[in-house]
Amino acid sequence: MPANMKTVMKNSLVTVIILGVVTVFCFVLQHVNGSDTHAALLFVLAVHFISRLTDGYVYGIAASMIAVAGVNYVFTFPYFEFNFSITGYPLMFVTMLAVACSVSALTTQIKKQEHLRLEAETEKMRGNLLRAVSHDIRTPLTSIMGSASGLIDNFDVLPDNQKLELLKDIREEAQWLIQIVENLLSITRISSHAAAKIDKQEELAEEIISEAVLKFRKRFPGIEVMVSVPDEVVMVPMDGILIEQVLVNLMENSVLHGKSTTKITVRAWVEDDKIFFCVEDDGEGIRKDVLPIMFDGRLLPEKGDGSDSKRNMGIGLSVCMSIVRAHEGNMSAENITSQGARVRFWLPLKKGEGHGD
Repeated sequence: MPANMKTVMKNSLVTVIILGVVTVFCFVLQHVNGSDTHAALLFVLAVHFISRLTDGYVYGIAASMIAVAGVNYVFTFPYFEFNFSITGYPLMFVTMLAVACSVSALTTQIKKQEHLRLEAETEKMRGNLLRAVSHDIRTPLTSIMGSASGLIDNFDVLPDNQKLELLKDIREEAQWLIQIVENLLSITRISSHAAAKIDKQEELAEEIISEAVLKFRKRFPGIEVMVSVPDEVVMVPMDGILIEQVLVNLMENSVLHGKSTTKITVRAWVEDDKIFFCVEDDGEGIRKDVLPIMFDGRLLPEKGDGSDSKRNMGIGLSVCMSIVRAHEGNMSAENITSQGARVRFWLPLKKGEGHGD
């Protein structure tokens, strides 16, 4: 069904339901106290809510006309007859029309401002991403070019072990580029849903974790991965592909930036109508100067000039935070007291919950 048709049906349904509920309520009050004075006020309130909850001016204005005619015909003596000579009738019509127009105008303005805010946030995210990508792509491409040129130009004189090392370097850099492309696709996926929010489907939490761990192990077979999930089946409204990408990013960051990481633990648990996901490692932890800015999408400072210095986790974590917030959740990071780092995020178990801390 086209999006425009869905919008029309939604707005029409809201209008019919609100007018129907108010009409029934007026009949009940009329039967209880035998008075009709409440009808006009309740229908003004109904017009207000219809104007607030629908798009544009049409539904509020139509509701005001229906309300005026309905009050005159149903809830004004003589009942079930039109009488346009009733004192105050024109004023009531003008009042309802003014309410509909003013509330619709205010609602339209609020929605436009919200749309502009979302566009500004999306552009900011894209800008951060492009700045990070321009840095992160240049280095592995240069390394691939250098290794490939060295292999081609000196193929006959290089020993087999050096050829193998160059090929391993090329493969590692290519894998890193693939990860960057997947992050770019994730951002594109978020941007395509910016206006209509993320398309959430009920997904099994254990299955999403399992897929992420399987994908991670293909790249880092030497890293031990422990998984802890709830005993009961937990269905979570999410975009499974995006959340899987978040988990993969977090696990890969644990290896690339934990330096000495040998073991990763992925946990999930349910608490207060939320599901929490946590990735822990036994590496060197996160530096204190990085913790406050690690989700901002900026290029993060790395110690030393080694090969790991080019692996900037800012882009990946910025993508992760954008995905989680698009799901109306949040993310945080901390160092473990003993050794290593812990990054966790939560998602609401019910659709429509707001953002949290």
